[in-house]
Amino acid sequence: MMIRSSIIAVHTLNKYLQIPTKSNSNTQSLLSLPIPRNLPSFSSLNLASSKFLRCSSSSSSSSTMDSSSTSTSIDTNEELAYDLPPIMKVYKNGRVERLAGEDVVPPSLDPVTNVESKDVVISQEEGISARLFLPKSITENQTTKNKLPLFVYFHGGAFCIETPFSANYHNFLNSVVSKAGAVGVSVHYRRAPEHPVPAAHQDSWLALKWIASHADGNGPDEWLNRDADFGKVFFAGDSAGANIAHYLGVWVGSERLPGLKIEGIVLVHPYFWGSERIGSEAYHAEAAEKVDGLWRFSCPTTSGSDDPIINPDKDPNVGKLACERVLVLVAEKDLLRDRGFFYKEVLEKNGWGGVAQVVEAKDEGHVFHMFKPTCDNAMLLLNQVVSFINQD
Repeated sequence: MMIRSSIIAVHTLNKYLQIPTKSNSNTQSLLSLPIPRNLPSFSSLNLASSKFLRCSSSSSSSSTMDSSSTSTSIDTNEELAYDLPPIMKVYKNGRVERLAGEDVVPPSLDPVTNVESKDVVISQEEGISARLFLPKSITENQTTKNKLPLFVYFHGGAFCIETPFSANYHNFLNSVVSKAGAVGVSVHYRRAPEHPVPAAHQDSWLALKWIASHADGNGPDEWLNRDADFGKVFFAGDSAGANIAHYLGVWVGSERLPGLKIEGIVLVHPYFWGSERIGSEAYHAEAAEKVDGLWRFSCPTTSGSDDPIINPDKDPNVGKLACERVLVLVAEKDLLRDRGFFYKEVLEKNGWGGVAQVVEAKDEGHVFHMFKPTCDNAMLLLNQVVSFINQD
């Protein structure tokens, strides 16, 4: 039986984009995995919080879920297998109900930033799309046709929730594009558990190839053909999206992508991990174990927390990262904080020839700028991203 998305969760998004939802996983493979009984929510990544995901099991002696088990008191078609508040619920019949990150803000001409946005379908078959952003105040008032930096963004959400069309990400891209004077592309990839990792990375690579098809000015989208500078490309992402941004940077360095020059990569609270505890992780053993579980939930076929996808230190190609500059933004109260600092060390010891900088936000937790976008530290983070793009 295939894992299927909740009608409640995806109906609006997929109807709006007219994109079919295909599944490449099945209920049995997901529910039979020996996943820890408690998985972490995003709040568990913040050291000050104690909210964790719950695995709903009728048995207290087993850490695995049997999708064929029955109950006389509960309708097995709607019996919970995993309860992941406030993110999603996974039912034993394979239905996935997302509880967060499914709001859809339509593209528009934003009256505050004067940034225009539109949506494009990259692959109808695979359900890959993107939201494009254009700073109208710059493109309409240019006396010369100078092209603008290209800002390619990958959203976060533990590979499970969120889209470029939610208010948080739409507004963040509006702000970056307006302040930096850049063309923005925010990629929508398929998400776990229906499409386990590395589907998100593969989809993002296909999206990147679609973007690169505009480098000669003959791609399918007018904005990218006319206004984007493919010699000044920036990858960026937060949390799981930062993981994808890094991964694609290494992929470009290893495989090459004609017409695309990556000048820099911005990693906001990157979702990296490993089996060996580093820094403050050693003092938060329970939370760290739950991050192990979250990774296995999103990538059931993984070799573990030292999988090169989640642990760059185990990737023999990490030194091939295809850019000259990297900005890593971390948060003091984020459990993933030390991974950001360690990432810089990993690049340097593997022969990468660029310059990496790590900047820490004090007294803040994981992706705080999405939850408190107008706070002082969020505005500082925004300006740090903009300055990085505009740096000569």
